[in-house]
Amino acid sequence: MTTKTHLFQATSSRALSYAITSSPTNNQRPFILLSNPLSAPYAIWDPVVPRLISLGFNILRYDAPGHGKSGVPPNLCSTTFDSLAQDIYGLLAHLRIAKLHAWIGVSLGAATAIVFASRYPGIIERLIACNTLSRSPINAGTEDNFGVRVATARQAGNMDTSIEVTLERWFGRPWLDSHPEETERVRGVMRGTTVDGFEACCAALRSSSFDLRPLAARAGSHVDTALLLVGEKDVGLFQTMEELRRGIEAGVRSRKGQAAAVVSLKVVRNGGHVCFVDGLESFIDLVTKFLTST
Repeated sequence: MTTKTHLFQATSSRALSYAITSSPTNNQRPFILLSNPLSAPYAIWDPVVPRLISLGFNILRYDAPGHGKSGVPPNLCSTTFDSLAQDIYGLLAHLRIAKLHAWIGVSLGAATAIVFASRYPGIIERLIACNTLSRSPINAGTEDNFGVRVATARQAGNMDTSIEVTLERWFGRPWLDSHPEETERVRGVMRGTTVDGFEACCAALRSSSFDLRPLAARAGSHVDTALLLVGEKDVGLFQTMEELRRGIEAGVRSRKGQAAAVVSLKVVRNGGHVCFVDGLESFIDLVTKFLTST
């Protein structure tokens, strides 16, 4: 397989870094888009990419604002999930990709996928959304931890402490201690996130416009089918993901009829918040069955 990296000037006035990985013998394969969690440039997906290539797909990955080589908009607070989705719509148009066989998004990437599907019908055939919040703290009536985390990173002038705290929250100390090589790989990837990028993406997560609940059914009506995944260690998101599952399923059935296949919520064994890392084999098994089903 070969990977080519590029920069695209997005509509949000920032440079958007992306990578296309394809088979050297067939670059006409259907595309799967992989969308990353907060604080993780697209290299976080490196162990997943060859597994999906082997199934007969090409892979498109991209970096969120201030992640990897992606720039940030002039006004960091202007970042919303609508602007993130619009950037990807522009990228797909630039690449002349009219259809995605699937969009697989985790956390920030899953929320972006659902917003994208709600806005742009008929592009995503199979939606896979993993481990995402459904709304901002202001809409949930909870403490704004994102604001605290941004302030901490700003005060430090770097992402070092944030990365260590995030690693433990994503995977848990026992997994980190027992998988030192993969821990170091992920830590190295996360170091490609800037404080500006962290603040910009947190602006989307903190925004009063961030609420997936009223968008879920419309997103479902704009895709052919969907699968929701949650890591078995990410217990705080089980109820949220089930609520989104019901909304997306209602949308799929509104378009395809009540006899349409159900939208499932599956648990990724051994997985935490970024379930394709610590729950890799279970994740691959679940998505393979879904991506290749007829």
